[in-house]
Amino acid sequence: MSDLEAYRGRAIGWLDSVAASFGRAARLGLTEGDDLSLGRCYMAAKYEAGFAGINWPVEFGGQGLSPLHKVAFDTEEMRYGMPTGYFSISVGMPVPVLIRFGEDREWVQERVTRALRGEEIWCQLFSEPAAGSDLAGLRTRAVPDGNGWSLTGQKLWTSWAQYCDYGVIVARTDPAVAKHKGLTYFWVDMKAPGVEVRPIKLAGGDSHVNEVFFDEVKLTDAQRMSPVGGGFAVAMATLMIERYVATDSGGFGPHLDLFIDLAREIEVGGKAALEDGRVRSAIARNYAMRSGLEAITRRAMLMMEAGMEPGPEGSLNKLFSVRSRQKLSELAIDLQGNAGFAFDPHASVKEDWTTSWLNAPTGRIAGGADEMLLNTIAEKILGLPQDHRPDKGVPFNQIPA
Repeated sequence: MSDLEAYRGRAIGWLDSVAASFGRAARLGLTEGDDLSLGRCYMAAKYEAGFAGINWPVEFGGQGLSPLHKVAFDTEEMRYGMPTGYFSISVGMPVPVLIRFGEDREWVQERVTRALRGEEIWCQLFSEPAAGSDLAGLRTRAVPDGNGWSLTGQKLWTSWAQYCDYGVIVARTDPAVAKHKGLTYFWVDMKAPGVEVRPIKLAGGDSHVNEVFFDEVKLTDAQRMSPVGGGFAVAMATLMIERYVATDSGGFGPHLDLFIDLAREIEVGGKAALEDGRVRSAIARNYAMRSGLEAITRRAMLMMEAGMEPGPEGSLNKLFSVRSRQKLSELAIDLQGNAGFAFDPHASVKEDWTTSWLNAPTGRIAGGADEMLLNTIAEKILGLPQDHRPDKGVPFNQIPA
C-alpha cells in the first residue's frame, strides 16, 4: 500500500469516528449560528487530529505533507457533509497568501494557527460594483495617511464577511498609471472603525455574500502585502490558488454519489431511473469530466510540490465544474417531477439539488465569470490572439467611467 493510500485510510477512519458529531445528520435543523459554532468545534478537532493545514509548513501549524495528501483528505471529507463552508475561503486563499507574503512572521504564525482551528475567519475582498471580473478595474482607494494609508470604497459579493475577523484586499494607490500598475495589496481588520458589512439575500434564500464598505479605514504600512503598485501580481497569485487549491470537480454542488442514489429511488417508465440509458449516459459523462478535472488538479499539485508554478489550466476546472453542476442539478430536478419544485431555503448546496441549481449561477460568477475564463483558456492555453482592449496601457484616471 502506498503512503498516500495509507494516509487516505487514516483520514477515513478519523472522519468515520467524528461523523456522528459533526456530519450531515448532526447539522440537520441547525440555525446558521449554531452550524457555525459546530463548524468551529470541527475545525478545532481536525487541527488536534493532525488533518489541518495538510500541505502547509510545519512552522505555521501545518503538517508539511504534499498537496496530493490534501486532495486525498478533501475528497474523503466531502462525502460526510462536514460544516467547513464557513472556513473554505479563509483557509483556501487569504491565509495561504498571508503565509507567502506576510512579513511579520510571528504575527502570521498566530493568525494561521487560529484560522486552522476555526477561531478566526478571513475573507477575500476583490470584486466591486464597477469591476466584477475585471480585477484591475477596481476603484476602492488607499491614499497615504501619515505613516500608513486611508482606505475608502466598496467591495461586493464577499463571502462570509459578516463572520470574518480579517480580510485581504486590493486597492488603487495610483490612478495616474495603467490600471494593472496602480494597485496595492493589503490585509485589513474587519472589526476596524469605518468597516461596514451588509449581507445580500440571494435567490436561494441564503445571505452568505455581502457588500462591504470602507470609510477612511486606517491601515498601517505593516498591513501592506505587496510593493506599492505591485498588488496585481499578488492578486493573481491569490486567484491561482483559488482555481487550484480551493477547487472541487463537482463545482461545490452535491457529490455524484447523491445523484446515483436519487436515480435508484426515482422511477422513469416504470423502472428505476438508474436503468435508463440517458441517465446512465449523464452519469458517465459527469464522472469522466470530474476525473479529467481531478487529473488537472493532481498535475498542478505535483508542479507545486516540485517548486513550480501551475499554469492557467485551473480555468478549465472552474469553468466546467460549475457548468456541469448546474446541468446535473437540473436533471435531478427533472427526474423528480413535481417533487422537484419543493424548496428548502435552509438546505445546503451540497445536499439539495434544487438549492444547488438555484445557486449555481453564483458559482459561475465568483472567482472569474465564464467569459473571463474563456478568454484565459483561449489566450493562455490555445494561444489565440488577445481580444482588443481599448484601455490597455491607458492611465486609469483617463478611462471613461
